[in-house]
Amino acid sequence: MYVWSKRLVIGLLATFVLVLAVFLTQGQMGEESSLNMHTAWWIILNYVGLVLWIFVWMIDQTRMRGKNVWLWLLPLIIAPLPTLMALILFLQRRVKA
Repeated sequence: MYVWSKRLVIGLLATFVLVLAVFLTQGQMGEESSLNMHTAWWIILNYVGLVLWIFVWMIDQTRMRGKNVWLWLLPLIIAPLPTLMALILFLQRRVKA
């Protein structure tokens, strides 16, 4: 995949580690509901990371096939898994000769 560069991967991993460190330090509150808030932020962090990873993969796949990926951005944000499945089906359809 030629979309992934070492600089991009290192930047994304560094950002994830930084956000994770902030997340873990904020989770040490003594309140009763802090675990629920901690869990919600963890889920949000993972969801955003997954959506970004999928979108970069979609950029790579559509660029190799000469398609436009930006049409898929809004549906990806709303529903990542069904959008990913629809994109894969769209990219695998036979081209009329």
